[in-house]
Amino acid sequence: MYSIFLKEINSYFSSLIAYIVIAVFLVSTGLFIWVFSDTSILEYNFATLEQLFSIGPLVFLFLIPALTMRSFSEEKQRGTIEFLHTKPLTDSDIIMGKFFANFLLVLFALLPTLIYYYSVYQLGAPVGNLDSGEIIGSYIGLCFLAGAFVAIGLLASALTENQIVAFILAAFLSFLVHWGFAYISVAPVFYGGFDDLIDKLGMQYHYVSISKGALDSRDVIYFLGVITIFLAATHTVLDKRKW
Repeated sequence: MYSIFLKEINSYFSSLIAYIVIAVFLVSTGLFIWVFSDTSILEYNFATLEQLFSIGPLVFLFLIPALTMRSFSEEKQRGTIEFLHTKPLTDSDIIMGKFFANFLLVLFALLPTLIYYYSVYQLGAPVGNLDSGEIIGSYIGLCFLAGAFVAIGLLASALTENQIVAFILAAFLSFLVHWGFAYISVAPVFYGGFDDLIDKLGMQYHYVSISKGALDSRDVIYFLGVITIFLAATHTVLDKRKW
C-alpha cells in the first residue's frame, strides 16, 4: 500500500495536478468568503466561517471527481493495471494506497484555509469572538465528506476506462448520496412518514450535524460506513476484472 501511496503522491506533485487542485479550491472558496458581496464575511456583522463550510461541499463535488477520475481509468487505458497485479500487491493495497493519496491531497488543499480562520479570528470584536468549537467540527465534517467523495470517485474510476465518464459518474453519485436523499425526503409522498429516515440516509444531514460542533458517534460511524461501502464496491469491481 505504501508504495502505491508514494507513487500516486509523486505523480500528483511532479505534474501540475496537485497545484491546480489546491489553487482552484483556494480561489473558489476565497471568492465566496471575501469578494462576492452576497456571501462576503466583510458584509456580515459577526465573525463566522459559515461561507467556507457551505460552499466547501459544492466545490468538492467537482474538484474531487476531477482528481480521482484518473486513478483507475488511466491505469486501464495504459494497461498498467495488469502490471500492478503482477506485483506483490493485493487489490486492497492498491485501493487504499490510491485512497489515502487522493485524500491527503484534499487535506493539503484544506490546510491553507486556516489562514481564513486566523483572519476571521482577528476581525472579531473583541478579537477571537467566534465559535471555535463549531469551526473545528465543520473542518472535521469536511474531512469526512472529502473521504466519502474520494471513495465514490475511486469506484467511478474503476467502473470505466473513460476519464470523462468517470468524472461525470463520480459527480452524479456524490450529489446523489450527499444532497439526493434530502430532496427525496421532502417529496409529499414521504411527508410525515419516512421523511426523517430518508433524510438521515444522506451525507448532508450528518455533515450539518457534525458542523454544529458536537461530534456524535452516529455521524462518525455513518461516514466511515459510507467510505467502507464504496471502497468495498471498488474492490469487487477490480476483483471481477480478474474473473
